[in-house]
Amino acid sequence: MFKILVADKIADEGLALLKQQPDVEINNHPKWAPGELSQIIGEYDGAIIRSGVKITGADLAKPGRLKAIARAGVGVDNVNVEAATKAGVLVMNTPDANTITTAEHAIGLMLALSRKLAAADAHVRAGLWERNQFTGTQLAGKTLGIIGFGRIGRAVARRAVGLEMTVLAYDPFFFSESAMDGQVTMAKEIEELLPQCDYITVHVPGDKTKGLINAERMKLCKKGVRFINCARGGVIEEAALAEAIKSGHVAGAAIDVYEAEPPAKDHALFGLGDKVLLTPHLGASTHEAQTAVSVDAVHEMLLYLRGQGIQGAVNAGGIEMNLSEPEKAYADLAKRMGIVLSAIVEKGFDSITLRTNGELPRRITSTLQRLAVIELLKPHISENLNVVNVFHLAEQRGISIRHETMGHSLQRAIQHSIELEVTEGDKKHNMIGTVFADHLPRVLAIKGYWMDMVPEGPMALIVNKDKPGVIGFVGTTFGHAGVNIADMTISRKGDKALMLLKLDTPPTAECLAALQKDSGIEVVKNFTVPKLPGKES
Repeated sequence: MFKILVADKIADEGLALLKQQPDVEINNHPKWAPGELSQIIGEYDGAIIRSGVKITGADLAKPGRLKAIARAGVGVDNVNVEAATKAGVLVMNTPDANTITTAEHAIGLMLALSRKLAAADAHVRAGLWERNQFTGTQLAGKTLGIIGFGRIGRAVARRAVGLEMTVLAYDPFFFSESAMDGQVTMAKEIEELLPQCDYITVHVPGDKTKGLINAERMKLCKKGVRFINCARGGVIEEAALAEAIKSGHVAGAAIDVYEAEPPAKDHALFGLGDKVLLTPHLGASTHEAQTAVSVDAVHEMLLYLRGQGIQGAVNAGGIEMNLSEPEKAYADLAKRMGIVLSAIVEKGFDSITLRTNGELPRRITSTLQRLAVIELLKPHISENLNVVNVFHLAEQRGISIRHETMGHSLQRAIQHSIELEVTEGDKKHNMIGTVFADHLPRVLAIKGYWMDMVPEGPMALIVNKDKPGVIGFVGTTFGHAGVNIADMTISRKGDKALMLLKLDTPPTAECLAALQKDSGIEVVKNFTVPKLPGKES
């Protein structure tokens, strides 16, 4: 049974969905006294919030059983994401639910600003009728610049094209010269886009973009440009924007988000008349969006807690858990390889490198890395490890984590494969694996010894001098201990050999000690890998 805390006001549809789940126990508690949340949040598997509650580092100091926080909405400014990551708590948001409503609000602000609608409404309500004061500007034929071409930026572009605008866009992670079948021209730099636009709208995340549009960049814009911000407060410098409007270089601005919310009474943008249109952070404020963000937050929470995947992750660094069957097989292989290499290493790790060969493992690199590193570190540290905090805990210990493309000749022989390598001082330990057509994980090489073995169950790894009698001694020793060898592979390299054995039961300490005493045996390691599905005893 999963315990979920609804710590904020969410839509009734989201609550109803939670109540329908037979494996969920709910505490709907939308109001909190100071310090109260930190006392109980660790009693729950998940917490769902909106913008009315802050989850601080103090709240997460004792995470207890807490595994996930789902924010019904886009921003996660009210969650201490760094503290959540350290605690191994996944933070999720619901970016898709707000896409249409935010794009519509941006277009609505652009239209209202151009036609001076807010001022005209106040004028008529005051009993006046001076129509010539409100001559506006049409959008058709004008050029719109979109900074940030993600979901919302693209949604704005589709609507702007429908209004017969010319659309330019800039996004640092978009490399084509055009988008939307040539309807949008992509600029290579912001400085290339700014001078060409009559309107500029920003749709970028808040982190690392504060002051993106500053006084210097405003000077690059054509005279008479208008700005729209429905993204994050501070992306456009508010004081610089006010000065540019006063000077006449900027014709106007429509702002929905502010660096401090609500804005102070003496805010720089107040008092500029119909050149500025201000709304109180309404980008997501439609009935449809409020329902969608709540329902999406519930879906994301259930998906993660049930181990069925991750969606909307903020602090999991590109991990993808909603995998296809072939991808799941490689994820399972990565975990098994981590278990084996962890048993081989004597003291610890300096670096962990995952090398991929082929498109299939490459596209889930972050997932494979995290799963392998969890198994590598698990026997060596006391903290609770999961896909959220594993990189953080590794980096705390000075362990370098890398990804490379496999440079081995194996590339030509096997379409998809992965290599896991760890360094331990001046020692290197590596392992290569793949998944064949039978969907079973295969070990192809350990430390340069080639083989073909499905890793599962109790296992032993032995490095010995390649001389007569060693194999017989190993078999006899296991036999005397009552341990049956289920499978065995032997690989030779120079004057040494490596044996990898699958056993029916784990070897006893006495059995291992007897093997280690033999002068022909240099290394003896034992470990247990999970049984494959359908083979558990």
